[in-house]
Amino acid sequence: MTKVFIGGSRRISRLSAEVRQRIDRIIEQGFPVLVGDANGVDKAVQKYLHSRGYEPVEVFCSGGECRNNLGKWPVRAVATGHARRDFNYYAVKDEQMAQEASVGFMIWDGKSAGTLANAARLLRQHKNVVVYAAPAKRFLTLKGEADWESLLSGCGSNVREKVLTAATGAVRDAGEGQSSLF
Repeated sequence: MTKVFIGGSRRISRLSAEVRQRIDRIIEQGFPVLVGDANGVDKAVQKYLHSRGYEPVEVFCSGGECRNNLGKWPVRAVATGHARRDFNYYAVKDEQMAQEASVGFMIWDGKSAGTLANAARLLRQHKNVVVYAAPAKRFLTLKGEADWESLLSGCGSNVREKVLTAATGAVRDAGEGQSSLF
């Protein structure tokens, strides 16, 4: 069964109509959803899925303590070896979601390095990723290194550096796939 890792920027707290339509397509197909527990996109996605009464959802939390679980869905507590609650602390659960997902749906504010790092985690495992670039109000389907390079070229150098550090050598050709995954 196709599992969808939905994630995104903490700066985005409301889902656009276009994003909600894509999530509706995920719901219609009955795909299980893997989502984090952060404020921002994670919480907005949880709120939307809960409003739709959608059940096949699993919330991933770092260190066993969930910040948000609006639908009281099953929780996956991911152990982390990091004491500080920083980028690396939360990246452990993101890596786990990327491993278990079949595809990704990232809602990106145009700045979040964490969102792009999640896309890279999926791509390095030869999994396709749909990115909704909120500033441009457009969907991009990333299938490999060429798509990835195109997306990164529009980022500031500080974002590129942080993403590349988080996902060093991560991106390879993800192969052929549908132009629209959901």
